[in-house]
Amino acid sequence: MVQVKIYGLREYLDPIKHQLSDVIHSCIIDALQYPSDKRAHRFFPLESSDFFYPEGRTLRYTIVEFSMIEGRTVEAKKQLMRLMFERVQTLGISTHDLEMTIFETPKHNWGFRGLPGDEHQLNYRIDV
Repeated sequence: MVQVKIYGLREYLDPIKHQLSDVIHSCIIDALQYPSDKRAHRFFPLESSDFFYPEGRTLRYTIVEFSMIEGRTVEAKKQLMRLMFERVQTLGISTHDLEMTIFETPKHNWGFRGLPGDEHQLNYRIDV
């Protein structure tokens, strides 16, 4: 299970939402061997008065948070970040303007399709 939250300035995030979702999803599929039919992305376009960010970033500054069931290798998570840095540039987001965080929680802390996560048989591997 991987859920993604994306934050950025509304005027720059709104026009690229679909393309950015596609880029993020491709990175998750390639780095984490995730099924292509599972996508859970939530966009949080913010007004400039609601989004403070570090000096030296541009108006395209974007934050991406990945929430996932624990179990992926450090290398798989690093590969996810490397692919993200590479692929978002096609959308005008520089590596300097992208920040990511991965939050991992145990399976039993997830609930979906009527059961706690540790009671599900997933149709994909997490230990990649």
